[in-house]
Amino acid sequence: MPSSIFTQRHQELIGFIASARKAAGVTQVELAARLGRPQSFVSKVERGERRLDVIEFCQVAEALGHDPAKLLQDFVRLQYG
Repeated sequence: MPSSIFTQRHQELIGFIASARKAAGVTQVELAARLGRPQSFVSKVERGERRLDVIEFCQVAEALGHDPAKLLQDFVRLQYG
């Protein structure tokens, strides 16, 4: 089984996260500042070079003003209708 970072589903997840960031009107620089991370962290996540673990996903969701469980649920709904 290939690493999940190379799967279509992973690409869709990072696109979803980037879309959530943009919909919130937050730049990569602003998100990075909220997370206490460098802008390159956000860039690498959105380019698929860096995978988020569950805790990091929750931190990103909260930094964007989302409930992490709801944001994940929205992603799953988009995947499976």
